[in-house]
Amino acid sequence: MGETPSLVLGGVTLPDGRLADVAVSGDRISAVTEPADPAATGTGARVELRGHLLLPAPAEPHAHLDKVLTADLIENATGDLEGAVEAWYRFRATAPHRDIADRALQACLRMLGHGCTAVRTHLDVGTRTGLRFLDAVVEAREELRGRLNLEIAAFVDVPSSGPAGAENLAVLAEAMARGADVVGGAPYRDPDPVACQEELLAVAARHGVPVDLHTDETLDESVSCLGELAAQVTRSAFPYRVTASHCVSLGVQTPRRVRRIGAGLAAAGIGVVCCPATNLYLQGRDHPVATPRGLTALAPLAAAGVTVAGGGDNIQDPFNPLGRGDPLDTAVLLVLAGHLPVEAAYAAVSEKARWVMGLPEVRIAPGFPAELLAVPARDVRGAVADRDPRRIVVHRGRIVAGNVGRA
Repeated sequence: MGETPSLVLGGVTLPDGRLADVAVSGDRISAVTEPADPAATGTGARVELRGHLLLPAPAEPHAHLDKVLTADLIENATGDLEGAVEAWYRFRATAPHRDIADRALQACLRMLGHGCTAVRTHLDVGTRTGLRFLDAVVEAREELRGRLNLEIAAFVDVPSSGPAGAENLAVLAEAMARGADVVGGAPYRDPDPVACQEELLAVAARHGVPVDLHTDETLDESVSCLGELAAQVTRSAFPYRVTASHCVSLGVQTPRRVRRIGAGLAAAGIGVVCCPATNLYLQGRDHPVATPRGLTALAPLAAAGVTVAGGGDNIQDPFNPLGRGDPLDTAVLLVLAGHLPVEAAYAAVSEKARWVMGLPEVRIAPGFPAELLAVPARDVRGAVADRDPRRIVVHRGRIVAGNVGRA
């Protein structure tokens, strides 16, 4: 006798168009079979989902839970990145602990309801803020345990190179000891970007953790740290996953240079996260006509073999006043502004997002993790186009969001 499933998703449509019953035992898919007659199954574990497309659950590889839901409190007077940064810096010293934790919790529950079962958030740490945001979001993470996998990248202030950066690096080391999972930062904003990248890679190596860096988030083609990052990772044989987020200036480099940098990234195993919503909003405001889109070089990176994920980035804050925390919104923008095929856009917010976060692969097949999204749709194009809010979300083999009745 086979193991009795803890959950059966009955009559779902698979991405290839087949109808199936998908059985889950524990936190894994245990069987994918022909649909059974619900009346004949006699199991309280069955949830009938005919008319729902079953997909690997999305993940959010790039959020900022310290900043979320502050759009009504913070005005970005210029609308660009520098305006957002300045407005945020003025506000961040005043945010109380419980407010930070509550906003983070609310945003995570929104993302979970939209289908995300894993989130990576960047949180400001450094001498100007200490570890206030980290401590508050660690508290929120405990409240979410079992419903959502929340990963924290300590986003260290600049400078973080040379003697002037020593104190920020000390705060970063403390952040790693207090619950951060990933080393983050923005070396391109540092006085010495190359040295900053070396420092952050060294901190991550000492703590045995991945790195996720805000990289070249500008349309200024003279700002280009990405190629050197790939060279540093290769030279040092850095053993953990490295992610470069944004990579905006790569989108305005020459094709030859893009091909060279893409080859270096692929060889170094560095993943890229494109954040279309925030970068469409912030970038290109000094180009009133022929406005550049502010996205990285999606097609050339893919052609070079680089894993490119899609991130939602900001949720209703001075960096993006309209973010909803919905990965399907990100997929839409990757199609409309990035010209990705629809299926590739969904892969960017699911399969490839999980890859850059170092999470196990999800397929709808026996043995794979039961991290799943069921949404009313016939196919992936319809799911992304309609973005139906009636979604059923499975995390670690349990339904954690969505209202369903059992057969």
